[in-house]
Amino acid sequence: MGKASREHIARLEAAGCDVIPNTVGRAYRADELIDALRGVDAIITGTDALTAEVIDGADALRTIAKHGVGLDNIDLEAARRRGIVVSATAGAIHDSVADHTLALLLTLARHIVEAHGDVTAGGWGGHMGMELRGKTMGIVGLGRIGKEVCLRAQAFGMRVVARPYLDEAFAATHDVVRAAGELLETSDIVSLHAAGGGAEGHLIGTAELERMKPSAFLVNTARGGLVDEAALAKALRANRLAGAGLDVFAQEPPAGSPLLGLPNVVLTPHAAGFTQEGLLRMGDMAVENCLRALRGEPPLQAV
Repeated sequence: MGKASREHIARLEAAGCDVIPNTVGRAYRADELIDALRGVDAIITGTDALTAEVIDGADALRTIAKHGVGLDNIDLEAARRRGIVVSATAGAIHDSVADHTLALLLTLARHIVEAHGDVTAGGWGGHMGMELRGKTMGIVGLGRIGKEVCLRAQAFGMRVVARPYLDEAFAATHDVVRAAGELLETSDIVSLHAAGGGAEGHLIGTAELERMKPSAFLVNTARGGLVDEAALAKALRANRLAGAGLDVFAQEPPAGSPLLGLPNVVLTPHAAGFTQEGLLRMGDMAVENCLRALRGEPPLQAV
């Protein structure tokens, strides 16, 4: 957070907080946090390993303010048991992630990476692309981000189907079709915006990929664990799927992933939410959540 904006650190200091910076330059592992959280009242966290052991050993901890949305790194039950207030920053980066989702899709549809490589190498070959107008976008998870992706897809003239969706008013207003089992079969693009996977942790595996059109694209800016990467790589190599755009991976960085080096994938380093505007909003919300909890007030978004 401090790298994104010094003003957030200054605001905490102005409120009387003694701010301890991250000293390892990455997310803390559990064994590192056990020592780092001794005597600490609050933590603003990204993906630090806040396990039950860490939380139980944090003798003074009163609040965990997530600088982000996903809570997979926090043992919520342990936090509740200790009476520690946990908060998040949902809504801070939904525009950023939705923009990135469409950027991945357009890059796939128009073969931008290959065309760039050709031109810089002195080539001038044609790369046959695909228009988005008239295509069907299947959105899995019609929450804040899924809704923004829907609006962007429709601006390109696409039809949108989705599952599941709880906001009936939004769906009716924006002509979103409720899909059941047919979403995979009918979509030209499947875009994942779900919070979690199925019983095996994967929402998209071999069986699901076989149901998709060979001409379809898969885009994932949600959670790496939603997709079975080995199954996806196999489908892409066999041309059972036209391409995939991924910003998230089961292991990050994805060292050794079977997806690396495939010509029909576009990969980005979990950067969908990484915009100046989005990070400023996220920092504002995380600091506000933290300070409210320390004052004994309800945070903006308690978990």
